[in-house]
Amino acid sequence: PVTARVKRLEDQGVIRGYRADVSAEKLGLEYVAFLQVKMVNTHEASLQQFNEAVQKIPAIEACHMIAGGFDYLLKVRTKSMKDYRRVLGEEISALPKVASTSTFVAMQTVKD
Repeated sequence: PVTARVKRLEDQGVIRGYRADVSAEKLGLEYVAFLQVKMVNTHEASLQQFNEAVQKIPAIEACHMIAGGFDYLLKVRTKSMKDYRRVLGEEISALPKVASTSTFVAMQTVKD
């Protein structure tokens, strides 16, 4: 019965997949920063370009469109501040239609 229920949940799309829970710290990816991103404009084409480009940057662990004083919130994970500065300067700042970013560095992860 359990196998049938799990299969039904998979078929319904409730269970979307399975993944390994990898320790980012053990991989040396201890630097976590959150970025507020303001867009030049929020036209649908601009948002779509940004959304597609974000998918191609491995250091961006999560990306959320936000209703509020900025447009996106990104979670970025790198090995160091030096690596983060490179990702910000070469990859994130080059994303389509980005007007500005603000960075917030995580000092400790309390709950993930």
